Amino acid sequence: MRVRAGLTALAAVALVATAGCTTGGGDGARPSAAATATTTHHATAPAALAADASPREVRARFEQLLGQHALLAVRLGRSEVAMAPELQKVVEASMAANAGALAQSVGVTYDAADAARFEQLWKGYTDELAAYAEGAATGNDAAVQEARSALLDHCDEWGAWLAEASGGRVEAGKATKNAQARVEKLMEQVDAYADRDYQQAYKLERQAYQSTYGTGTTLASAGLTAKEAADLAKAPENMRSAFAMLLGEHMELIVDAQRATFAGSPEFEAAAGQVNANTATLAKAMGGIVGPEKAAEFQTAWANHVEGLMAYTAAVAGKDEAAKTVARENLDGFAERLALYFSDVVRNPLATDPLTDAITAHDEHLIHQVDAWAAKDYARAQQVQDDGYHQMVGVANVLVDAIEKVMAAGMPAGGSKTGGGGTAHVHHP
Repeated sequence: MRVRAGLTALAAVALVATAGCTTGGGDGARPSAAATATTTHHATAPAALAADASPREVRARFEQLLGQHALLAVRLGRSEVAMAPELQKVVEASMAANAGALAQSVGVTYDAADAARFEQLWKGYTDELAAYAEGAATGNDAAVQEARSALLDHCDEWGAWLAEASGGRVEAGKATKNAQARVEKLMEQVDAYADRDYQQAYKLERQAYQSTYGTGTTLASAGLTAKEAADLAKAPENMRSAFAMLLGEHMELIVDAQRATFAGSPEFEAAAGQVNANTATLAKAMGGIVGPEKAAEFQTAWANHVEGLMAYTAAVAGKDEAAKTVARENLDGFAERLALYFSDVVRNPLATDPLTDAITAHDEHLIHQVDAWAAKDYARAQQVQDDGYHQMVGVANVLVDAIEKVMAAGMPAGGSKTGGGGTAHVHHP
């Protein structure tokens, strides 16, 4: 795959540039705890879910927030392992904002009593996730086992809550079983990261994100009328959901790869591997809509986009201002070419400008994120990361709206298959 070769080449440049920035050269040494966050982190979340929100908006909100929760849980665990207290504080602030947004959305979709019970349940669950990570980071086996037991108990509570809140539309046993699978992945990725098994840690991160994101589908559908839930299960809505999930994942995996550039070769290679996996899945999804030839064009254009972002990261790591300028200029060109590709797919030149704007805004978030990370301004890095993640739903909507206008008759049928079926397995209660 072309993107793999490009990332490998960029890794060599980046690792040479950062050789003096890590304590162990390219051996995967963890970043120093001496972070100097220079701004106050104001955790961001989408605007409150409106009381008259459409079923589509309800689904998107729950999916996005639950997917973000999994990613923040992963990063909280890694900040514990890395012994980076400033980073830990800003991640905790984002987790709190995420939990608040989830509780507000539950209150709108279900009722105030359900929201209150959810908030209490969720706080206990997130507290135990943090306790597990702390125990794993410090080698405290007793604390790890205690937290594990508590987390599994929370899974039982989740199943019972969802069954009651949904009026029995979701089975408690099934919800509990799937919650346990998600929580196990989150715990396993902490263990893998602590053991410096970065390949496994980053793979588990992606699995945890996808399965937790899919929980949002169930949580939204169970709070809607039967007709609304059935409408949300139709192919166009599932395609919208799948693209939003994959684009949000793309955003976060690029952040992983950018940050891993400063951590050393093994961690970077693991992060880059998951960027490649995400690109392949996106290309497969596009192939189900536009066919293999146009999907190959997409993969090439998307690979250029990814490589452009990592070229900028390498320039930041090497403190090469000239290379940064070139990389930014190239990114502008890549954004225009991606937008032209999409506008050609949907046979609508008028879609070029909004698509270019959406992709450029995405690139700007990642540029600002790596600038802040290099300066150890973790508060700013987290803030623009949060903003960038939330923006990806808008990118997906712009893309899918354009596709729907000209391809409604040929849309893939059946669940969340999006043609290739690569994401059908992730939607669990």
